[in-house]
Amino acid sequence: FFFFSSSSSCSSASASLKAMDPYQYDSRMQMMQQMPPHMVQQPPPPHMQPQHHPPPQQPPPQQQQQPQQPPQVFDKDKIYQLVHDLTSPEQREQALHLLSKRRDSVPDLAPILWHSFGTMAALLQEIVAIYPLLSPPALSAHASNRVCNALALLQCVASHQETRGLFLVADIPLFLYPFLNTNCKNRPFEYLRLTSLGVIGALVKTDESEVITFLLSTEIIPLCLRIMETGSELSKTVATFIVQKILLDDMGLQHICQTFERFSHVALILGKMVHGLAKIPSSRLLKHVVRCYLRLSDNQRAREVLRQVLPDPLRDNTFANCLKDDATTQRWLNQLMTNLQEQGALPPTAVSAAPMPTASAAAAAMGVNNSGVPSSSNSNS
Repeated sequence: FFFFSSSSSCSSASASLKAMDPYQYDSRMQMMQQMPPHMVQQPPPPHMQPQHHPPPQQPPPQQQQQPQQPPQVFDKDKIYQLVHDLTSPEQREQALHLLSKRRDSVPDLAPILWHSFGTMAALLQEIVAIYPLLSPPALSAHASNRVCNALALLQCVASHQETRGLFLVADIPLFLYPFLNTNCKNRPFEYLRLTSLGVIGALVKTDESEVITFLLSTEIIPLCLRIMETGSELSKTVATFIVQKILLDDMGLQHICQTFERFSHVALILGKMVHGLAKIPSSRLLKHVVRCYLRLSDNQRAREVLRQVLPDPLRDNTFANCLKDDATTQRWLNQLMTNLQEQGALPPTAVSAAPMPTASAAAAAMGVNNSGVPSSSNSNS
């Protein structure tokens, strides 16, 4: 005989019976059904049944705040070793890659690079080794990445206050000009030009007259104007930024407005850029173009010519949508329009040393009509 204390026990017993031989299972079930009721233990009444209370919910453990990691401190010994590896031709490529990645986390990397024996010579070797690949164009992506890592370290030296002057005295920017003079538009060359522009941009960003004086003694303005005309949008933006910084310096503005040839070259390229931006807008690039025009309008002779040759898209609402969220550029554009409407003369110090031709003659010489549109005869000049 089987006695069951609860329905759950019956279920478990029934399950064990089903595991038996089918004949034994049927016979035993019949025997259980024929048993008197008093021989089968009945389940207790509901009020006597044990109450199953769910276990008390434990409060969720408080999320432990991870301790803030201290700022990563560079290992000077590791940096010194990587700088030393630059002088080893076998280890130079890896050292260039690692140092260029860590240059922002090492505050004194520029003085370390400059004062380490043979380091700057090794970086210049990387640059000069690329010259044979410029013409005919044979620069691979791997070679471009390697020399750009070297250029990134040069940019670090150009940005540091302690090494910037030494960088200029050594004429190191001149080693980058062959890269800016390329016109191949594939990706390795574009990356090379852009990184080289970044080195010059790091120099002019300091707003130091010493930098402007050095650059005006070189061919940086014609090189930048060429990139502004034919480069990619990002290269155009950096090149225009460099020209803008040169113009913002009084010596730079006087240099560009000293002769009509210099001014007309700058104004012509800016005009082409405006008409290009009217077709493919770029608020970032337009900002620098407008700032260049505004600064040119500070010169009396240049302002007289700009009244005739300023492109129409800057006069009407062509760039209204592009400038709706850029209050600074819109303010510059409004100030430019105000400057061109004024008839008063600037002080004598602002007038260029070599007088420009009359406005109409200047417009004709620049190959543009009164709307600032390049004429067909000189549109490719």
